[in-house]
Amino acid sequence: MPGGQGGTGGLRLVGPAGSRPGPASGAGPAPGPAAGGESGPGVAPDSGLLSPVRAGTPVEAATGDPAWLQAMLDAEAALARAQARLGTLPWPAADAITQAARAERLDLRQLALAARETANPVVGLVRALTAVVAADAPEAAEYVHRGSTSQDIFDTGAMLVAFRALALVRDDLERTGKALAALAGEHRDTLIAGRTMALQAVPTTFGLKAAGWLRLVREAEERLTRVQEHGLPVALGGAAGTLAGYLQYAVLDAADGPGGLQDPGSYYDRLTAAYAAETGLARPALPWHSLRTPLADLAAALAFTAGALGKIAVDVQGMARTEVGEVAEPGGAGRGSSSAMPHKRNPVLSTLIRSAALQVPALAGALTASLVSEDERSAGAWHAEWLLLRECLRLVGGASYTAAELAEGLEVRPDRMRANLELTGGQVASERVAAVLAPRLGKAVARRLMDGAAAAAAAEGRPLAEVLASAPELAGVLSPAAVAALCDPAGYTGAAGALVDRALKP
Repeated sequence: MPGGQGGTGGLRLVGPAGSRPGPASGAGPAPGPAAGGESGPGVAPDSGLLSPVRAGTPVEAATGDPAWLQAMLDAEAALARAQARLGTLPWPAADAITQAARAERLDLRQLALAARETANPVVGLVRALTAVVAADAPEAAEYVHRGSTSQDIFDTGAMLVAFRALALVRDDLERTGKALAALAGEHRDTLIAGRTMALQAVPTTFGLKAAGWLRLVREAEERLTRVQEHGLPVALGGAAGTLAGYLQYAVLDAADGPGGLQDPGSYYDRLTAAYAAETGLARPALPWHSLRTPLADLAAALAFTAGALGKIAVDVQGMARTEVGEVAEPGGAGRGSSSAMPHKRNPVLSTLIRSAALQVPALAGALTASLVSEDERSAGAWHAEWLLLRECLRLVGGASYTAAELAEGLEVRPDRMRANLELTGGQVASERVAAVLAPRLGKAVARRLMDGAAAAAAAEGRPLAEVLASAPELAGVLSPAAVAALCDPAGYTGAAGALVDRALKP
């Protein structure tokens, strides 16, 4: 099965999903100068110092340089096996290439340096892989990368990396969804102030708020599932999208002779089907070297996911304010501590998620710009995608992992929610009172009465019900007890409970 986590997995695989890697270990000391004449200070790996949202999370290992190298090697090995399936490459050669295609057998840093000479890492990778195959099975070396081109291998490798990263994200979203569903059910009728434009508006329930978060998470998972299962294709085009190289070698090597390859379109279909079966990726309708729909679709799904999780994060931040105190993040030794203020425990989980949510849409927009790709292969637009894609995957993977932890450990404080509702002295239900009075007094009169009563209640620090009880307009219209009941927030949550029930249905 193709590996992909950390570059040490096996290579024979019917689908690209590997086992979930554990959190990445901390980076050790920076190595000395690389072999081959590199000068200057040692080059340390990207340890996530400036991106704590993904540091130490499973997605970090799934998208790091070793994983990316392994994915490209998986692409090379799968291509050889696909060609062998069609009888255009000897099976012993395909097996030898598969056995040699292991990231630990190549010098990752040297491949990176060599990429400066060719503007992509595949040229050096093919050279290095060929050397390894030649050492193991000399007769198989000529079949490495047979008829292929750099972009076929890189793009297929990128789709493998994305597939593996999305599997992790979807696992995290499932965890998050389960936790949010539990919160929504438990707090179906827990009163909280609904806020609009940063101020208390009308009552709602925390259950409905959690149900809204759940809806976003489910929608994100649906989008990622569609992309992962149908939108990540293998790349097969050859030098300029015609597959001429594949076809030429197939004519020379076909076990059934040239007559079996007289229909180039049929061969494309058979080769993409075999390649898709070997990798677990989708089959493209056409070569997509400069038709970058897969990247645009992936970018859109990642941006939505980041935004959905960001909505949860920004709500938690607001509700965790000292003055509000309606929720608190799960704690832990040292978590959220301030370098200067011992009393603070900052909402670090939601802060990390929000940081990712603010970055991914911008990166995804730049990734979508790859649609504007000239000719049959771009000189620059394709190259610009690579880090944008990896960073989107890293940030969304880090945010989803963090969101699961946040949702599973969120501390909900119903008493503080109710206390905050009482800050307005019943004014949070003024809309209800106005609606009841309008048919009795007339809409204009009722509005003037409520505006004046609300202003007086705020100025005098009195409950709205108390002010209204002394209003002459209500004499014989509503009793003080009826007014007090109308001002109770608990009686004005509308369809909140029913909407929670709807959200919790499978």
